[in-house]
Formats: sequence, C-alpha cells, structure tokens
Amino acid sequence: MADILVIEDEDNIAVALDFLLTRDGHSHDRMATGKGAVERIRDTRPDLVLLDVMLPDVSGYQIV
Repeated sequence: MADILVIEDEDNIAVALDFLLTRDGHSHDRMATGKGAVERIRDTRPDLVLLDVMLPDVSGYQIV
C-alpha cells in the first residue's frame, strides 16, 4: 500500500483520514502545521501528500 503524509490542522478531519487510511491498509503520518513540510517531504518522499491549503502558519499553496 501507499506511504501517505497528511498535512492537516483540523483534528476532526485528521482523525477521519486516519481511520480511512488505516482501514485501507496505508501507512501514514500527520503534520498539524505546514512548518517544515517541504523538508519532510524531501526527506521521506511519500507516495502521496494530502495537503490542507488553509494552514495556520504556511499556506498549502506555498508548500506546493
């Protein structure tokens, strides 16, 4: 299955994604802010990044 990085600041959304991704057998990790996201993506090279565009510190658009 896929290695997924979730960048989401809303806990309720992150919990729902955790349930769905775990149920489907994916390995995943979460960041609650965008700070350090680009470096983490470069270091871990996930198969997929689920990225919230409205983060409190760095816009998801800036990360993209």
